[in-house]
Amino acid sequence: RHVHGDLHLGNICLFGGQPRLFDCIEFNEEFAVIDILYDLAFLLMDLWHAGRPAQANRVLNFWLEDLHDMPGRLDGLSLLPLYLALRAAIRTHVHCSMAAVQQDAAAARSQAETAQAYLAELAAFLAPAQPVLLGIGGLSGTGKSTLARRLAPLLGRIPGAVVLRSDAIRKAMWGVAPTEKLPPEAYAAGQSEAVYAELRRQAAAGLRAGQAVIADAVHARAEERAALEAVARDCGTAFHGLWLDAPDSELEDRLAARRGDVSDADSAVLHRQRGYDIGPLDWSRVATGGGIDAAVAAVADALPGGWLRVAPGMA
Repeated sequence: RHVHGDLHLGNICLFGGQPRLFDCIEFNEEFAVIDILYDLAFLLMDLWHAGRPAQANRVLNFWLEDLHDMPGRLDGLSLLPLYLALRAAIRTHVHCSMAAVQQDAAAARSQAETAQAYLAELAAFLAPAQPVLLGIGGLSGTGKSTLARRLAPLLGRIPGAVVLRSDAIRKAMWGVAPTEKLPPEAYAAGQSEAVYAELRRQAAAGLRAGQAVIADAVHARAEERAALEAVARDCGTAFHGLWLDAPDSELEDRLAARRGDVSDADSAVLHRQRGYDIGPLDWSRVATGGGIDAAVAAVADALPGGWLRVAPGMA
């Protein structure tokens, strides 16, 4: 498509409180009529360079959710390392050229150091990383999505894991906006099975494209958890499951405080979930009542060694 073509952070500003893109490529169709993921890769690459890995990961995941009806969007992630590296190469070239024309030695040195940083990141974007599948389950309000957002930039290759949210998938399947409340029939018999099947299909696509995946859903039934583990086996990737727990009173408070959330869960939904037969649970149990930082630390202890990396800006 005809897109921006030069979507790095230097071409984005806040205007009237809203982000605005400017200085797009309008003089060369070879630069501007391109793969939309290649366009996005410039922003992802530059966010990573700026030490904003969480933002880079969230941009990618919101972009993927927004394009939920585009076939092959997850398959296309197999090209993302190449696209990130190409964008880093462009910035390397730009800053080398700027260094060469500086009259001031300190300014030239600064430009050269920036070029070297982009070049080092180029190598990191191309570094092989085995995709992994992380399942996150728990009753509504236990903090599954919050934890997924914190862990995603630390899993797999840059810029981190694809986060698949069952709530967002359900809204997409019903053709409504993420924050629009669904009618009761969207939660009728058979609907959740279809949502979980679609979540697993997308998880397999992301893994086969080489990206780590986090599957965020209640996963209350043993067969749902077993089916997710089977996806990892079929794709030849490692799997780990996390089951989140929090005090009932805290769950109630969190659900009551939600505004504009993708989840429709309320206290009535939580009451029904408490009656579920969870069955045998071999996923790692993580308490989230002590806050997100404590939960992330507990997850780091529970996951196999080497699963989590320290991203720039997240040390």
